[in-house]
Formats: sequence, structure tokens, C-alpha cells
Amino acid sequence: MNAILVDRSAGNLGHNALARHHYTQLARAFRPAHRLRFDGGELGSNIETEDDRGSFDTAPSSCSSNGRDLWAHQAGVNALALERFDGRILISGGSDATIRIWDLEQAADPSDHTFRPVAEIIRAGSSAATIGPFRRQQHQQPATQAQTSRASPGHRFGVTHLSFYPFDSAAFLSSSFDQTLKLWATDSARLSGSFELGSKVYSHAISPVADHLLVACATQHPAVRLVDLRSGAAVQSLVAPGQVAGAVLSVAWSPRSEHILASGAVDGTVRIWDIRRASGLVSLLDHEDSLGLTHRENGEPRQSSYRASAKAHTGPVNGLTWTSDGSYLVSAGHDRRIRVWDMATGANTLVSFGPSVRNSGLSSIPMFVSPTGMTPPREELLFWPNESEIIVFRLHDGSVVTRLRGMGPSQFAVRMAESTPAPSTTPPLSSRSPSRPPPSNPRPAVVADRSSARRNRVTSLVWRGAGGLGSETGGVVMGGRDAMGGIYSGHLDGQIRAWTPQVATSTTGEDEDELADNDADAAPQAVEERQRKRRALDQAYRSLMGTQITFR
Repeated sequence: MNAILVDRSAGNLGHNALARHHYTQLARAFRPAHRLRFDGGELGSNIETEDDRGSFDTAPSSCSSNGRDLWAHQAGVNALALERFDGRILISGGSDATIRIWDLEQAADPSDHTFRPVAEIIRAGSSAATIGPFRRQQHQQPATQAQTSRASPGHRFGVTHLSFYPFDSAAFLSSSFDQTLKLWATDSARLSGSFELGSKVYSHAISPVADHLLVACATQHPAVRLVDLRSGAAVQSLVAPGQVAGAVLSVAWSPRSEHILASGAVDGTVRIWDIRRASGLVSLLDHEDSLGLTHRENGEPRQSSYRASAKAHTGPVNGLTWTSDGSYLVSAGHDRRIRVWDMATGANTLVSFGPSVRNSGLSSIPMFVSPTGMTPPREELLFWPNESEIIVFRLHDGSVVTRLRGMGPSQFAVRMAESTPAPSTTPPLSSRSPSRPPPSNPRPAVVADRSSARRNRVTSLVWRGAGGLGSETGGVVMGGRDAMGGIYSGHLDGQIRAWTPQVATSTTGEDEDELADNDADAAPQAVEERQRKRRALDQAYRSLMGTQITFR
């Protein structure tokens, strides 16, 4: 860093290169922001964790100041979406079919705040307040008769995917297992349109650069469905030759060409479509093809062709994302492989991300690539939700930059404790100290073990740069007026967690912070083993220093 500052002061380094270096350093310094919490208003039990000394400490990431547990969606968070212009409005969808809208700039203290939804869309058929300001907390006054009598236009089953309209944050889209795609007004949380697709909708996508208003939907049907928001109808179905069965799990529009669409299916194929063509299908990506489209000696490209049996993965493909410049496409499948494709040729770049990749379930994987202009060329970062952790990879060589852990106890432990009687926490009279009264907390305590932590799966992931996503060089610094830039993740345990960059001011402090974070993220057995090794090395060092050695 000092050499870079010297080059900058000498005029040998431009401000863009310095900014990219700074953003890269911040992207490697993400830590969990335990004091940024999201409260959906649902009450629950205490969550406690047991350390290696046998004492119990309440988890700071899931409890409010009054000891009440906090969940964004107690049934589980399925989807997140963040508007790209200001990075202010965050939308979450739950397994209980509810949609909640959060204002990330409502925090008086951007490092310590409990967010509450500013609007809520509840499940269809519910008798609670359907639309409007947050009113579901039990300690608040109940909704009025006018609010409860209105029929909810929400989804009937769990929300599968959320996305904002790319050119205006005043509208957003939601899809659900109830076979519908819905269009909503962000300010009023009112329904603007509903589209019945006849099949479960796993994900959807709208082009960030197109003039058309076509929404591509990945459904249980083998064809990709295109919904026109202008006409309000499913205007086109993209069907590959010979494809008669198999669901489509993921779709992604090219950020460079408004007519190019990629889709991933349960049969392991990744298809590239051009919606202007009658047949639609342009190519099938082949994991055995590392050359792609070749050129003749005069520079003209050879005729594009593909094998009808080509497979991108040996298992279902449930993850697709483009780099922000449209040069590369990243795919993920149940074969535990992440592949990077050069979209200029369609070739597999053969990047290996190692054996640590985990991928299961039919839900779309919410991975994303850091903005192209934020890092030096070919040093983009891939943020991968790896079950109960987030792994940051180098996109073009597959090496691990960092692992984001320390997510706290799982919602699964809470459900297990609420379904079984809690053991008594009052000690026997013979062992009770006369000066220490018995505990007065009537709520059951939950001890989070390693088996329940495995169920704390990351289900959604969004990036919030400086001032939102509108800038290509929007780095991970303070964004907006009162909100922290960084990452927001939704989890199966019902919580939304924030990850913000934390950079130490000195080398000693950096080392101590790293050791503390490693101890906090590791299992108790690993921490105890690490401490035992440190004590053994320290004892060996002291014994050598205290013994006089003579040479004959």
C-alpha cells in the first residue's frame, strides 16, 4: 500500500487504479456485522450458544436489546432483492409467502441498528393487515377493520425469487411456488399485475439493458416462458429441439445484448437463446469444449455449431450469472462444479474451484460476481453461498480469497426446542448458593450445536456498493446517507445478515483481529485444539529458554 501511495504522489498511478486497489482490499475484509439486525416482528425463544468453558452466552446476532429474538421471516428467507440506483430499498421474500420492504437508510447509527419493514405484503387469504406500514408486532396496536377486511393479493405459497425493475426502482417482481409472477408498486406495496404460468416458478429475470419488457421465467415446464409486461401475456415459449421433459431452474439475460438469454435446466444443459430467431436456440455450452468458436486464417469465424448432446454439467444447473461487462458467464450445478465460460467463443475456461463447493436443492443459487470496474482486469471476485458459509473466489483462477463465517445459531435449534419440553435450569437446593436467586426467565433456551448450524443455509445474497449498484466502480464503502455498503444475505433460519468490510489500523491489530475471527468462526473443538497447540509451543519455548545448554 505504501508503494502505491508513493506512485500516486509521484503521478505514476491514476486515481482509478488506486480506487480499484482500495476496493479490492475492502472486498477481502468482510466480517459479519452482528449489530445490524432485521426484525420482522415475530416472537420466539432465546437462542444461546455454549462455549468451550461450559458457560452460555446469548448470540448477539439474533437478539434485540430487550432479549427478544429477531427474525426477518421466521419460516425462512427465500429471496432478497436490492434496488440498484441508490441501494436503499431491500426486499425480502419468505417461505411463508410474505414479502417485506426494508429501508436501509433509516438507521441513525449505520453500525448498530435494528431494521423494521416499512411495508409488508402478507400471504393470500390471511386476515391480518395486508398492505402498508409495519404493524405485525404483537406489542403494537392491532390493525384497523378497514385493513383486515381487505383481501390480500399476495402469494399463496413460498416466494422463490425477487427482482427490481432495472430502469426504475418504483416497481419490483416476485415469483412463487403458487405458479404466478406478480408485479408490485414499491412505494405503496400494491399489486400492479399478476401472471398465471401454470407451473412452479423457480426464478425469473428481466434484461438490464433491453427496451422490451420481457420477463424470462424458469419453471417446472421444460420451456422458458417469456412474459410481456406491456401486454400482460406469456408471448413466447423457448423450446429446444427434442426437449420434451425436465424443468428449467435458472435464467439470466446478457448485460451486453438485449436479445441474448441463458438458461440452465435439470438435465445439465446451459442453452443460449436469441429471442429474435424463430427457433431461438443459438448454442449449447459443452464442458468438454475448451476451444469454442474458432476462426479461419483470414480472421473470419467458422460456422457456429454445437453437439445436440452437449452438457455444461453432469447434474441439474441451478445457478447462472454474467459478469457485468457480459464477457463471461458463470454456471453452477449439482455436480459440485462451478464453470466459467468465455462468451466470445463459448469455450469452457477450465477454471477449477476445488472440492469445497457445495450445491443441492432446486432453488436458484444466488451467486454474483463483483463489478468489473471495481477490481483490476481479470481479478473479479465470485461470491458463492456455500451452504452455511459464503466463499469468495477469484473468478479466473478459482483460488479462495476468504470465507465468511460466524453466522450464529440456527433457526432449526429454536424449532426443536419449541417442540420439546425444555429441561429445568434451576439447580438443586443442596447446590444452590443462598446469595444467588434461581433464574427467572420462563422462556426455553436453545443450545445451537454443529448439527443445527448445518441447517443455517444461505438462500439469497445481494451486493450493495457505494451509492448502490448504478456505478461500475461502486465499491464496498459507505453507500447512501445512513446505510453501510457491503453484502446482505438471507438464511434458512429466517434471518437477514449484513457483512461489512473491516480493515485494521495496524499490523498487530490486524493479526489479533484475524485470530479472533478465526476463533469465533471455528467449532469449539477446533478452537480448543488450536489453543492447546499454542500452549504446547509456548511451554516448549520457555523450557528451551530457561535451560542452559553447554557444548563439549
